[in-house]
Amino acid sequence: MGKAGGISIHAVDVSTGRVAAGLAVELHRLEPLPALVATGMIGPNGLLDHPSASGEGITAGLYEVRFDLGAFFAAAGREAPFLDLVPFRFHVRQVAEHYHLPFKFTPFGFSLFRGA
Repeated sequence: MGKAGGISIHAVDVSTGRVAAGLAVELHRLEPLPALVATGMIGPNGLLDHPSASGEGITAGLYEVRFDLGAFFAAAGREAPFLDLVPFRFHVRQVAEHYHLPFKFTPFGFSLFRGA
């Protein structure tokens, strides 16, 4: 079996036009064997700096990434009137491929997709 391509996570607060430095993120594998794969904060470059981005710990299966927007907005002194913890589930079927997840959000909505 070849090396996994990895899962990279990039986050931007489009309501301010800035990367979401300090946003807490967790990456969980749900199936076939549940595991916490990555946890950390989005860095000043807008990325979660974790070895999973280079493939460490990534296998085929169902995953969920969780973004703690409630805590992010509270730490910035901003009210989060609508969104709190945002989960997103997706499948990794081709382990050798890289899965890039650009997360764009405001206090009221978000967009998350598999990017290039």
